[in-house]
Amino acid sequence: MLNGHAYPWDVVGDPAFLDRATETVTLAAAYHSTRAATPLHPAHQIVDARHAALYRPVRADAWKGHGLTPHPAGWMSVPDPFAEAATLLKQAGRRVNAWIVLTHNTRLGTERPDVAVVNCFGETYPYALCPAHAEVRDYAATLAAEAVRDTDVDGISLEACGQLGIAHLGHHEKTDGAWTPRTAELLSICCCAACRAAWRNDGLEPDEVVAALREAVRGPGAEPAAPMLAALLAVRHRHTDQLRRQVLDGLPRVPVTLHAHPDPWVTGPSPGLTPTAAGDVDALLVPSWPTTEATAELVRRAAATGLPIDAYVTVLAPVDPDALAAHAQRLREAGAGRFSIYHLGLAPAWRQELLHLFASIDRVPGQS
Repeated sequence: MLNGHAYPWDVVGDPAFLDRATETVTLAAAYHSTRAATPLHPAHQIVDARHAALYRPVRADAWKGHGLTPHPAGWMSVPDPFAEAATLLKQAGRRVNAWIVLTHNTRLGTERPDVAVVNCFGETYPYALCPAHAEVRDYAATLAAEAVRDTDVDGISLEACGQLGIAHLGHHEKTDGAWTPRTAELLSICCCAACRAAWRNDGLEPDEVVAALREAVRGPGAEPAAPMLAALLAVRHRHTDQLRRQVLDGLPRVPVTLHAHPDPWVTGPSPGLTPTAAGDVDALLVPSWPTTEATAELVRRAAATGLPIDAYVTVLAPVDPDALAAHAQRLREAGAGRFSIYHLGLAPAWRQELLHLFASIDRVPGQS
């Protein structure tokens, strides 16, 4: 069953969208800031979502006592954008998954830098809320529960269910290529107060850890000791597991797909899998945009968990349309049982036909 991603503004105000929509639509219910093209919408060409938002009413009762509270989507004219869009899709016979982004929120990280990720040089990443803070985990769990409250959803897709790192595809980014992949991993190790406290509880000396990380960033070959790195990863994974389980505890009993990466050190919207993650969810969504054999290998590694694998693919530029068929076949052979396509509303007319290319690739038996 072909799955496509969309925003509420793609659906609301465009009756023709229902005819273009895939059988299943993964619809944003809580999402980070974006400036999105809407080339086929009859009322607008661009939507400027200026900050992360909950696309449901932000209820005072639900957020009472929370230090972190989501902001509403003031750029939409309807009071409950997700519910309205989901209702339209369901009435048109489509299945709807709620797409919920958890720890990626630049506005909250700017307002509350004390709960954001901090690197070993003391530099804050305001777009990244750190799961080591109980306050962040409480926020994420309430956000997810409120995103699907009183709605008829067929599934839930959790993005950024873990820690983000140094990479941020944001406002005129000028960091590409500045560091090796390994250095970027080191700069993605959070050194906030909560993480330091957790290190100390696990027998590490925080000042020694920070000094070792700085030396490794500044001096090639100066790798921190393996036991130290293992302990740091264990702390991150422990907080990721706590975040995920707290979020899942408040959700309805519908299938949950986790945006995930098979490399345990990866940070970002698809965080590295922890040893226990596969036992908590129903499927994994693996980033599969590059049309290379390396991407198929990521799917192959994720499939080793035994969970159903969604390959997260795109028809948008700069993807070469001529490469998509072979790419889809490679992903299928690597273990992808379903394709989740980015993005129904962003694709211009001439790329719309590519959305259904993936439906022509045979599915893995027993998966949908």
